[in-house]
Amino acid sequence: MSGTRSQRVAFLGIGLMGTRMSCNLLKAGYSVHVYNRTQSKTQEAVEAGAIAFATPEQASEGVEVVISCVTDSPDVEQVFFGENGAVLGASAGTLFIDMSTISPSVSVRIGERVAQQGFRYLEAPVTGGTIGAQNGTLSILVGGSDSDFLAAREIFEAMGKTITHCGPLGAGQGVKLCNQIMGAMNLLGVCEAMSLARGLQIDPKILVEALGGGAAASWALQNLGPKICKGDWSPGFMVDTQQKDMRLVAESAENAMVSLPGSALVTQLWRSAQVYGHGSEGIHALAKVLERLSNHTR
Repeated sequence: MSGTRSQRVAFLGIGLMGTRMSCNLLKAGYSVHVYNRTQSKTQEAVEAGAIAFATPEQASEGVEVVISCVTDSPDVEQVFFGENGAVLGASAGTLFIDMSTISPSVSVRIGERVAQQGFRYLEAPVTGGTIGAQNGTLSILVGGSDSDFLAAREIFEAMGKTITHCGPLGAGQGVKLCNQIMGAMNLLGVCEAMSLARGLQIDPKILVEALGGGAAASWALQNLGPKICKGDWSPGFMVDTQQKDMRLVAESAENAMVSLPGSALVTQLWRSAQVYGHGSEGIHALAKVLERLSNHTR
């Protein structure tokens, strides 16, 4: 596979991330078939040169690689194995790559099922949000065999900047869940700091300017801090989707008998955001929860 751009790729799941990722594959010279449950959402990718299909089965015919980027474990199983699923259209030996964030144990099970049907499988969840997807600078966390990882390397390089082979199936998803913990706790720190600044009659914008180059610097402060200051709650990554990931974190922690008190706390704070109707907003709507607790008004 390496060294060619004549490959044909099926991309299943054209949402906020998938649209940008599939467009970067097109820019890199790949021929891209796309499928999305709501077909109208494929328009941007089609305008960039992709070909849209009505089912995963149709999209996967005649391609060498099938990529999925959907919401949760059942969605991956549906586009792969469900009615008109991708395995029905794919040729023997096709490489399946799931770039969703799902349960590590489910990913292992999917890999076994894919192999039983004569295909290969990698898990490759990503981090970097829509900004990273747009710029082709995602961090891609790969689990699977060495040979499949090497075969897919150039495809990953078309979508990401930091590509890491984390180990066998399950390891990539496990590292992604660790990332979600770190990101969640970091964002909570940013939101708490901004809440204190407001309480001290300090413009939170000062924190972005003054602390962005020191020990408190972070992706959340740089990218979400300005949005919090402006009251722009548009999602790069939605609260509802983050809560799905935190559920996976909790399930994995239970299976591993690991205590994660900070993760439990921030999950409950995001639950408050959902209760108040902010689940479709960006994860930085966490700031509104803290403002409400401190009776701060905008």
